Amino acid sequence: MPLAAKRIGNLCMLRAVLACAVLTQLPGCAGGDEDEVVEIRPVRVITIADRASNGSVTLTGTVQAQTEINQSFRIDGRMIERTVDIGDKVEPGQLVARLDPQNEESALQSVRAQLTAAQAQLVEARSNHARMRDLVAEDAVSRASFDQAVAMLKTAEAQVESMQSQVRLAENRLSYTKLVSDVAGVVTGRGPEPGEVVGAGRMIVQVAREGSRDAVFGVPAQIKDNAPANPEITVALVSDPGVTAAGRIREISPRADPVTGTFAVRVGLIDPPGAMRLGSTVTGRLQFGASIGIELPATALVRSQGGSAVWVVDAESQTVSLRTIEVRAQDPANVQVTSGLANGDTVVTAGVHALRPGQKVRPLEANAL
Repeated sequence: MPLAAKRIGNLCMLRAVLACAVLTQLPGCAGGDEDEVVEIRPVRVITIADRASNGSVTLTGTVQAQTEINQSFRIDGRMIERTVDIGDKVEPGQLVARLDPQNEESALQSVRAQLTAAQAQLVEARSNHARMRDLVAEDAVSRASFDQAVAMLKTAEAQVESMQSQVRLAENRLSYTKLVSDVAGVVTGRGPEPGEVVGAGRMIVQVAREGSRDAVFGVPAQIKDNAPANPEITVALVSDPGVTAAGRIREISPRADPVTGTFAVRVGLIDPPGAMRLGSTVTGRLQFGASIGIELPATALVRSQGGSAVWVVDAESQTVSLRTIEVRAQDPANVQVTSGLANGDTVVTAGVHALRPGQKVRPLEANAL
């Protein structure tokens, strides 16, 4: 074989070997495809079990006065003074605010002057009536003249009575320029500032009446519907749980709050201690009575098709599936389940909103409930 032809053949063989070596390094040129990476999400779980639940629910609320009264003027005017502020105590008859009395004082002077004129006319009418009565008895004047004198007397008397009423009204209006409290309590709110023109009935200060106090809670519908009739509720201060008072439900709002979806329940406190001041944060504990049920942390609950559900972990495949449950009662910490779960089920309690059906998980803990 000629030398040139041999060199060309060796060069072609070298190129083929290099090309094969390069191709073996490219993806897809290896012996088989790499396995697809499967996402395994770590989650916190618990293993549930049927148990006797005491059916207790704890809610958080605040202490409020049973009655709050808006103090307001009966007339319009420009407010020139307010003598109390939020947190001040007031007593019956105490001055709260004042209006500019100039217009009412002028009106009172005017009607008093008119009353004086009416009284003078009444004196004249009485004298004329007395003369006419004597003259008609002597047939010195006609009967018609005497009747006219009687009419003038009655008119003068009516005018005096009318002006006396006007004076009393003007005096009342003048007294209305001073706003005095008619209850004992604590100022919890205030309205316009001195210098503003206020209308009749506008709230100047709000006073929480002394005496009875309520603990007010936002209660979910499940608890409201399943609570026993007239239950006794134990109320305790959040800052000092040792300070407690018993209470009875006094009022339940028929309409849910549009933001929270809870119902306002007012619990009348029975002999509350002095430490339960207005505005204090308290907890209320309600007993449902003993019942067999399953209690889960509220973090395990998810919404599915308008109902309640939880993620259940399959022990063999370590995947999750969504299971619908029925909830009897719920508070911010726990959920009481009546059906949908069985003894030994493993339920996800944290990370529930990042899961999907069939997803593989790695439990971080599996404590028995």
